[in-house]
Amino acid sequence: MTALPSQPQRLLTVADYLVLPEDAEVHHELQEGILVMSPRPVPDHQLCQRRVARRLEDQLPGGLEVLPEVDVDLQLVPGDRPATVRAPDLVVVTRAALDRVRREGGLLRAAEVALAVEIISPGSRRLDTIVKHSEYADAGIPHYWVVDLGEPGDRPQLTVHHLAGEFGYADAGPVNGTFTATEPFAVHLDLDALV
Repeated sequence: MTALPSQPQRLLTVADYLVLPEDAEVHHELQEGILVMSPRPVPDHQLCQRRVARRLEDQLPGGLEVLPEVDVDLQLVPGDRPATVRAPDLVVVTRAALDRVRREGGLLRAAEVALAVEIISPGSRRLDTIVKHSEYADAGIPHYWVVDLGEPGDRPQLTVHHLAGEFGYADAGPVNGTFTATEPFAVHLDLDALV
């Protein structure tokens, strides 16, 4: 059994978060300065994540890359304030953003994310559909997809959110079967093939 790391005694900034030790057994995020931990995803979640990433990668136009579980500074507050850092299941970012991180260090920024994808896990439904939905919209991430695998035997569903001005995200409701879109890039997904 692994001991849980002790919680810092103050709210953390992005700089504080960057110096935390890595822990392969626990998924870390920073929510308004509070370190939030969750267990690693179940196998179906990981399988879906890998398959979505592979399908996106095959269809991405030049200049874009798909990355799994990479930290993103949502930049909701100035750098000296308690921050929010999320690690979406997948993000699509520009190669220029990756080059910037290589040169300068630090984290990817919300402004560099074209698409964030979350796959609902047991226990993450509210976080993915309400909390992160609001945070990603506030951070200006233009496209947010939520994959819901449901219960065993259910068909996977995808809800595609896009920024709609001052109202945050808008969506047309969940879809299953096949999904085709032109924004943020041309893409076609067979949702039933994700698990």
